[in-house]
Amino acid sequence: MPETVSPRASREVAREVAYHPAARLGARAGYVANGVVHGLIGSIALGVAFGGTGESDQTGALKAIADAPLGFAALWVLAVALWALGTWHLAAGVLVRDPQGDIKGAAKKWGVRAAEWGQAATFSAIGFIAAAVALGARPNAEEAAERASEGVLTVAGGSILLSLVGLGVAIGGISFIVMGVMRSFHSKLDIPDTPLGHAVVLLGVVGFIAKGIALVIVGILLLASAVTIDPSTAGGLDGALQALLAMMFGPALVAAVGAGFIAYGVFCLFRARYATL
Repeated sequence: MPETVSPRASREVAREVAYHPAARLGARAGYVANGVVHGLIGSIALGVAFGGTGESDQTGALKAIADAPLGFAALWVLAVALWALGTWHLAAGVLVRDPQGDIKGAAKKWGVRAAEWGQAATFSAIGFIAAAVALGARPNAEEAAERASEGVLTVAGGSILLSLVGLGVAIGGISFIVMGVMRSFHSKLDIPDTPLGHAVVLLGVVGFIAKGIALVIVGILLLASAVTIDPSTAGGLDGALQALLAMMFGPALVAAVGAGFIAYGVFCLFRARYATL
C-alpha cells in the first residue's frame, strides 16, 4: 500500500519551503513579474482607449514581451518567478492555523487557505502561459473563453455551472474593490509611514479597485453568456474592456481602468519590497 503523508509532515515541508531564503527571494521576484504583466496590460488598454489595437489581457501582455528583443528569455524569467510565487502561496496555505478552536475559526482558516491556494493556481497558470508563449504558442484568451463557455453550455446543467463561474469571478472582483476601498491589503505589507509609503498605499487602492471593476465585468459577461446560452458573449479581460469601450464615455472608462492596471503593476513592484513573507 502507498504510504500516506501526515499533516504534520506536510506542514514541515511547507515550512521549509515558505521560510527558505531562496523561496522568499523567488516570491518577491514573482511579485515583480506580476507587476510587469499588469503594467503591460494597462499600457495596452490605454492604447486601445485612444484608438489603438491589441489584446489587453495577460496573453496580450506576454505576446508583447515575446515580440521584443530577447523576449523569449524574458518570458522564461517571468515564468520561473511566477512559479516561485505560486509555490510560496501554496506553502503559505498549508501553514495557515486556526485563529480559534471552534467552527468559526476552522471556517476562517479554510477561507484563508482557499485564498492562498487560489493565488497559487493563478500565478502558476500565468507562468505556464508565459512558458508556452516563450516556446512559440500564441494563445488568444477571448477565443479560449468562448470555446470553454461553448463546451460548458453543451453539457447538462452547463448554464448553471457557467453562471456559478461568472458569479465567482464577479465576487472575486468585488473582493478586490473592497480590499482597495478598505485598504486591507496593507496588513500583508510592511509599508513605512513615509510619503513614499503613502504613495504605495494610494497605488494599491487605485490598482485594486481598477482590477476589481474589470473582474466584475468579466463575471457579468459570463453570466450573460449563461443566461442567453450564447458563448460568443463570454469573454476575458480583453472582452470586458471592449464591453466598456462600447459604453457611453467608453474610451475614458477604458483609459481609467488601464491607468488603474498600471498603478496596480507599480504597486506590485513595491509589494516585492514590502511584502511580509
